[in-house]
Amino acid sequence: MSDPILTLSGITKTFPGVVALDQVSFDVRPGEVHALVGENGAGKSTLMKVLAGIYHPDAGEIIYQGQKVQIGNPLAARQKGILLIHQELSLSPELSVAENIYLGAWPTNALGVLNKRKLRRDAQAALDALGCTFGPDERVGTLSVALQQMVEIARSQAFSANVAIFDEPTASLTDTEKDQLFTTIRGLQAQGVGIVYISHKMDEIFELTDRITVLRDGQVQGTVETRDTDATAVTRMMIGRTLEAYFHKADSTFRDEVLRVDGLSLAGQFEDVSFSVRQGEVLGFYGLVGAGRSEVVETIFGIRKADRGTLTWEGREIPLPTPRQAIDLGMALVPESRKEQGLVLMMGGMENTTLPHLSRYARGTVLDRGRERATFDDYKQALSIKTTGPDQPVSTLSGGNQQKFVLAKWLCAGPKLIILDEPTRGIDVGSKSAIHTLIADLAEKGLAVIVISSEMPEVLGVSHRVLTMAEGRLVGEFEGEAMTEESLIDAVSHHLAKPAAE
Repeated sequence: MSDPILTLSGITKTFPGVVALDQVSFDVRPGEVHALVGENGAGKSTLMKVLAGIYHPDAGEIIYQGQKVQIGNPLAARQKGILLIHQELSLSPELSVAENIYLGAWPTNALGVLNKRKLRRDAQAALDALGCTFGPDERVGTLSVALQQMVEIARSQAFSANVAIFDEPTASLTDTEKDQLFTTIRGLQAQGVGIVYISHKMDEIFELTDRITVLRDGQVQGTVETRDTDATAVTRMMIGRTLEAYFHKADSTFRDEVLRVDGLSLAGQFEDVSFSVRQGEVLGFYGLVGAGRSEVVETIFGIRKADRGTLTWEGREIPLPTPRQAIDLGMALVPESRKEQGLVLMMGGMENTTLPHLSRYARGTVLDRGRERATFDDYKQALSIKTTGPDQPVSTLSGGNQQKFVLAKWLCAGPKLIILDEPTRGIDVGSKSAIHTLIADLAEKGLAVIVISSEMPEVLGVSHRVLTMAEGRLVGEFEGEAMTEESLIDAVSHHLAKPAAE
């Protein structure tokens, strides 16, 4: 067994009112993939930010390549060979691939002028080492999420990384792209790079990693060999209990139809989409990335403008609404990207919760802060949101707690239909279970619920009925015993195979 290339010992980090890390010790060996898991808010991201030089610990030490070190900033970490690949990619879309790879460390000549030839040559070498098919001159903003991620990983080659940290790297990837990423990680592993892998996806952890360290409430619960444990044991360490009923499905008590969609079409996105959803029903949408699911619900909500089609709301045909009109009707949309579409990150949880509904909290031209605070307190308790107070910027919260504030924002308006687009993406197993329970509770209270999910077990586990989409078309509808993984896969794959067969 090789000695660790990196050891964190007794790391403590506090923020006002919160002990984020409490005497945390962790190590990674050359050529291993070491999983770091825990619920949102457990301290995973804080620990990695300490390692990457973004935060400075209040106590503890970092031993790197046998020497005690202090990491002053992210560039210093990168130059030492410690690379953090964020969940939200830290790239400049208007710059080239080469400029992004060496961002903050562009090569210059003796006069301080950028050496473009060396920049391009070195970047090409890093891309070649990873087998990338795109070149150093391409603008990053034109690349897919998966290829942008490869640009981030190319920094590990450019800076001869000894430790690479992957934070939820597959959150926005297709299955094919995930497989490509795993091949890349195994290639780094073969080079002797120590990999820290942060993920909420147990199947990935058990497929890819050698060891697992579990954090809970800022403390290490234990480190185990992956081959010697299972998902149940890891879950128990993470949340202090087992998840006997991971998915929660509402009782099948349906009442009146809330929404009917007929022949909805938007050129280049989706064609001839028709369906309905009733009070008390959870309707699932399943399909591969790019199938058109998000575009359909964004059109219903008024974010996109349909070419044709009709909506019937509570038995009455209505014009296609604007977002404001949709909200006034009683629709709510929890978007796929909570950070880009669901929240104002610099605001606190209270302001984010009440922002779309300020008229409800106004007395003339003055906001009733007392009512706002009461709403915040109610949903903080109801959704078990972990925050230091109403003004804590949501940017500083974990992904799970951010998602709960997006939910609170819409639930406080008393909607009749709530649309949840990838509601558990990037959040931990305990928070997922809580949101599944919430979905069931909402349906049992009489709301109509639409759930879009790329996780097949999730969409099957929470839905009463599932629609499948492929290439902008509805290609299947399943309920009862017909709702199986096999039937959903068959519906999607059969449609995708048709052009090749013709």
